[in-house]
Amino acid sequence: MATPSARSRTRKPRETSDPAAMPSREDAPWLQVDPSNLEAPELYINRELSWLEFNQRVLEQVYDPEHPLLERVKFLAIAATNLDEFHMVRVATILRKIKEENTAPTPDGLDPKAQYEAIRSRVGRMMLEFSTCWDMLHAELAEHQVHFLEPDECSTELQDYLRKAFLKDILPVLTPLAFDPGHPFPHISNLSFNFAVVVNLAGQPRFARVKIPDTLPRFIAVPEALSGHAGHSFVFLEDVIEANLQELFPGTQIEEAFVFHVTRDTDLVIQEDEADDLLETVDQGLKEIRYGNVSRLHVEEKIPQRIMDVLAENFEVSESIIIRTNSRINFSDWMELMKLPLPALKDAPFSAPVLFDSQSQETIFERIRYKDLLTHQPYESFVPVEAFLLAAVQDPNVVAIKMTLYRVGSNSPIVERLIEAAEAGKQVAVLVELKARFDERNNIAWARRLEAVGVHVVYGVLTLKTHCKLCLVVRQEADGVRRYMHIGTGNYNPSTAKIYTDMGLFTANEEIGQDVSHIFNFLTGYSNKRDFNHLLVAPVTLRSRLEELIQREAEHAQAGRPAQLIFKVNSVADPRMIRTLYSAAQAGVQQELIVRGVCCLRPGVPGVSDTIQVRSIVGRFLEHSRIYFFANGGNPEIYIGSADLMERNLDRRVEVLTPILDPALREQLRNVVLEACITDSKRTFLLQTDGTHQRTPVAEPGADSCVHTRLLDWYANRERDLG
Repeated sequence: MATPSARSRTRKPRETSDPAAMPSREDAPWLQVDPSNLEAPELYINRELSWLEFNQRVLEQVYDPEHPLLERVKFLAIAATNLDEFHMVRVATILRKIKEENTAPTPDGLDPKAQYEAIRSRVGRMMLEFSTCWDMLHAELAEHQVHFLEPDECSTELQDYLRKAFLKDILPVLTPLAFDPGHPFPHISNLSFNFAVVVNLAGQPRFARVKIPDTLPRFIAVPEALSGHAGHSFVFLEDVIEANLQELFPGTQIEEAFVFHVTRDTDLVIQEDEADDLLETVDQGLKEIRYGNVSRLHVEEKIPQRIMDVLAENFEVSESIIIRTNSRINFSDWMELMKLPLPALKDAPFSAPVLFDSQSQETIFERIRYKDLLTHQPYESFVPVEAFLLAAVQDPNVVAIKMTLYRVGSNSPIVERLIEAAEAGKQVAVLVELKARFDERNNIAWARRLEAVGVHVVYGVLTLKTHCKLCLVVRQEADGVRRYMHIGTGNYNPSTAKIYTDMGLFTANEEIGQDVSHIFNFLTGYSNKRDFNHLLVAPVTLRSRLEELIQREAEHAQAGRPAQLIFKVNSVADPRMIRTLYSAAQAGVQQELIVRGVCCLRPGVPGVSDTIQVRSIVGRFLEHSRIYFFANGGNPEIYIGSADLMERNLDRRVEVLTPILDPALREQLRNVVLEACITDSKRTFLLQTDGTHQRTPVAEPGADSCVHTRLLDWYANRERDLG
């Protein structure tokens, strides 16, 4: 039978719903809501189900033929990794609430049990779709001479080759752990991939666990001469181990072996008011979460009930925690395939323009002193951030550097520069946020290294996470001390800057400098500053000021003046802020919300949110920048920064939004960046009133409306025009 073409196997984008086909009131309870009751549960979408819809949009990229093939494989791996983390934190939190008999409902009216049932149903369908995606990708990869062999496809010669490879490279790494009265059930770590093995020992069945090490590649390359295929051929690590398990249990007979995958609760909860030393407390907490409760147990469909009972009893989980599938497990490992040397199957590389690099220190500071500068990654290079810090390190006139670090990665040139500055005798103060989820260990290591060279290191503010992105350089100049700042929307991480869309403002504005100094005084000392010149700062002024700005738009709309909100954020989940947006919509304010992930606001409800459109952009780059545009009666204001519209960002984190004061930069943000987002028809999904997302209608043939392509071209052309 002929193999179907890649395009015929690729799912067509879902069509946008017909807005005229309105559901009945019974099917759409939001139609029955009194518009004056903005707290009605029907006006809110469940946060967890909204997140799962986001992950579905990531998974949708697998079907998109405009992405190169290996990039589509990457999206499958990302969706699987996202789902792992969702169970490690969000699902684990809900399970804790159920165990504690917490019945408090979310704004949409669901209690923890109802949420979990809805999540479980949706996750089950999503994991089945992972299998469907892999079946499709597997076939398409074979068309490009990338083959994955199943055990029954391996010749005798190939089996012999794999056995020798097992004995040489795999067997020494494996550790069988028995489970019987003399051997307690072994600890099985979070995200571990394992075999449950039943052996016959002297006529008695015995149970053992064998961990499939994550230090070994999931895909084992085999020679062309043995694979029977040209190009690249692989077998799966678990298949090689299973075929040779007998080597681990000599003198016994292996009866059965099945793979399973464990996800644990890794949400680090710190009682900060009881902590004498936050670093030691976080360090101890990281050790304790190794033993977090199991929040998902993923097993093969064919696993017998008696073995399942052994696992369930020893993990202390109910049937509701167990997910069964009849396909491969742990698709997050598929990210390894991006290492294949097949550039034709990946996104074409591009050269990001560099706003400025390691020029003389005087030149860099002079440019910032006389003109605000804005960088936009990954369309522009992250190099200016590194050059700015290097200039501060090398310039003898710089007397102090202060910086916040949230996620910097394991090999950080930024931290190395700070160390150089301290060793050069400059005053260096750094806030390292120890509670940055999944980066706690990295940050503890960096904090200790910075302290060792004399950097003033603080770990944050009691009960708050410090999420703002700030760098302050203090320079002694002929006319006195001057402050130079970088205020960003994303982390000081050159690796993520290549794939996350983020922005950074360089400025020497004196009033903004005063604000930034007050923030660092708050972070490193004691300060109760309640007002700022320009910056919106959480948890002090950000919420109230945003509400005032939104209300101002409502007043403009009611007076017939230009009124519009365009917010580009990662999440919209705070109920109070959603009610503020609903009120503005009722006043006639047109709203474009560009929300990458969670959105609990329900658009399109008559009399409540019919002037609000919510779109999500998912594609080549991860949308991460936060931009807030206010039409303001014809005198636009724009802010950028680190804060989303979530309760944690507004009330429980230190966040900063900075205004863009330069008119040319405001015009660039509104007419280039935001315009590209709201006119995109390639990577955009529109949020429907029922909580689902539908792709926007495809643009006319030949029109490239992809936001990422358009902005890559715009910045590249601007560099040519300037230079």
